[in-house]
Amino acid sequence: MEIIIESLPYLWEGLKVTLYIFIIAIILGFIFGLIMALMRLSPWTILNWIAKIFIDAIRGTPILVQLFFFYYGLNSLEFISLDRTTAGIITVAINAAAYFAEIIRAGIQSMDKGQTEAARSLGLTNTQNMRHIILPQAFRRMLPTFTNQGIISLKDTSLLSVIGIADLTQKGQVVIARTFEAFSIWIAVGVMYFIVIYLLSLLSSYLERRFELR
Repeated sequence: MEIIIESLPYLWEGLKVTLYIFIIAIILGFIFGLIMALMRLSPWTILNWIAKIFIDAIRGTPILVQLFFFYYGLNSLEFISLDRTTAGIITVAINAAAYFAEIIRAGIQSMDKGQTEAARSLGLTNTQNMRHIILPQAFRRMLPTFTNQGIISLKDTSLLSVIGIADLTQKGQVVIARTFEAFSIWIAVGVMYFIVIYLLSLLSSYLERRFELR
């Protein structure tokens, strides 16, 4: 217990790095995923296929391979130089985007087509209909699935330690190498991840209740 208490400030620094990467990556992933979802639903065949190839490629390969590609693969090119943190953020963001895209696409397609017809009868354009009617309602339905994907992405950040990012997992490895207390340190690391994920779940439940009241 004494070792855990002494290591907490050091582990906390790693947790801050983990949260920093997660927050930026999840925001970028959501934005890019929304774009990919709209491209999948586009009547333009070329946009549809570009999005489909991207989504299938990302969902069909392990995130660890993607991480090695963005950090080692791209950095092997003379005209590209990515630092560890940037490569980690890009990896988590793009991986999340592929899954967000399918979640958003399914959510939009689940909406009653009668609403689109009603919007047209009111003189709304397709863009206005999507922005003001379809997306707000679809997001309410997708919130639980968004949370699940967010939790998965948060867990995925633990893989970034393999390229030397000083996140919570990597900090835990450093403490273990110094103290040889693998059992207690990994429990502490696991508890810290659990607390963050649990708080994320509580936030999701709160937002779901707020949406239901509207």
